[in-house]
Amino acid sequence: MDTVFWSGKNVFVTGHTGFKGGWLSLWLERAGARVHGYALQPPTHPNLFEEAKIAERLASHTIADVRDASALRTAIEQAEPDIVIHMAAQPLVRYSYAEPVETYAVNVMGTVNLLEAVRGLGTVTALVNVTTDKCYQNMEWHWGYREDEPLGGHDPYSSSKACSELVTAAYRSSFHEQGRPWIASGRAGNVIGGGDWALDRLLPDALRALDAGTPMKVRHPQAIRPWQHVLEPLSGYIALAERLAKEGAEFAHGWNFGPNDSDARPVGWNLEHIGSRCPEFAWEIDGQPQVHEASFLKLDSSRARNQLGWRPRWTLGTALDKTIEWHRAWRDGADMHQICLRQIDEYEAESTDA
Repeated sequence: MDTVFWSGKNVFVTGHTGFKGGWLSLWLERAGARVHGYALQPPTHPNLFEEAKIAERLASHTIADVRDASALRTAIEQAEPDIVIHMAAQPLVRYSYAEPVETYAVNVMGTVNLLEAVRGLGTVTALVNVTTDKCYQNMEWHWGYREDEPLGGHDPYSSSKACSELVTAAYRSSFHEQGRPWIASGRAGNVIGGGDWALDRLLPDALRALDAGTPMKVRHPQAIRPWQHVLEPLSGYIALAERLAKEGAEFAHGWNFGPNDSDARPVGWNLEHIGSRCPEFAWEIDGQPQVHEASFLKLDSSRARNQLGWRPRWTLGTALDKTIEWHRAWRDGADMHQICLRQIDEYEAESTDA
């Protein structure tokens, strides 16, 4: 991370009250950036945003909805950002089955509203739209999806994120072929890390069961996902934003930020690792009927490796250990802002391809 580049930069982050957005805001502020956040209230209680006292370190903090085009435009104009990183989303697959209209409204029209607010605002040099590994048409392949694979989605969440990618590409080719801003998208795997209390995510569900002393209900123990610590894709988004701002067109397209192939593991492998660190942890199969979820998903991040010089730093085992370490510190009443900064320091000190 080029701290000289980020020092004093105005960075507009949507979704800053969420899990990934909170970690990103801390990291950027630590590098000297002036972070302007725009998001709904934190989605869970407890949450990373409050536990790490992130609001105290922001240049501005707006609680509003990306579906509110007027409020979003006003906040962006007031921030006069150099860089925009769009992370606000409805991020859950199973929730999208219950609330498909909300999912499409947030993930598609929220992206449109952001791009419209930025269009014609001369201060922005780079914009990164964060989507997901699930934006690809899933063929259950046993190899990684590359950035030029067909987009799609079986469920409303995945489909909405594929739509967000198409919207991003259309705005880039229609309005921003010469930059101002240069626009790219980042697609990451299943992220884990301290401070995530969302429902229907593997690690939060496991830690809730552990705290409650009850067996965790598991839907698909054989499902394989590209697991990675939250700092891995965030480091990719940061590197991408830097290169977009500095070099432009060569980096204005979609990018995968996934783990090494060896860390695309089954759900059950993660649970066994948690059990090896927390002997009191137990899990069992949930025998209830389930909605469709892909059984195999993997990313090919060769483009990011070769052109951005980005590589994973922590193995999946290390990522799980760091998540458990963070959670234990939180239960013990530690200063979670300092714990977050310490883990960022540890991540940056790690050599690549750990």
